[in-house]
Amino acid sequence: METAAGLPPRPATEEPVPSYVKLAMRNMVKKGGTSLFHFTLTTMALLGVLVGLAYITR
Repeated sequence: METAAGLPPRPATEEPVPSYVKLAMRNMVKKGGTSLFHFTLTTMALLGVLVGLAYITR
């Protein structure tokens, strides 16, 4: 028996589709150094913006 797209139906024992968070975590582990660099860069930029705003509005 085939579905309308011409593909056989998936068996019921197949694992459910992983969540977005699970896929993001798997990708972060796979690209460890790059993800850590981007996280650090984002943190530094956010701190820079906050310190800059604090300095301007003092």
